[in-house]
Amino acid sequence: MAKKSKLTQVAVRIGTAVGKADHQAHKFAKAGSLAKKELDDISKQVDALKRQLQKTAKRLRSALR
Repeated sequence: MAKKSKLTQVAVRIGTAVGKADHQAHKFAKAGSLAKKELDDISKQVDALKRQLQKTAKRLRSALR
């Protein structure tokens, strides 16, 4: 079997490093999109609670008159 040249060994190391970096980038992108979805859900919940509070305050004001 032929011995691998230094150039081939270096190319393999570079390819491995690029592959690992790409894997980490995909993981971070996935985590970022998941966090964005959660943030959107939380903001929707806050908006719903804000509307509910406005309705309750309106009812309370009319009950106190």
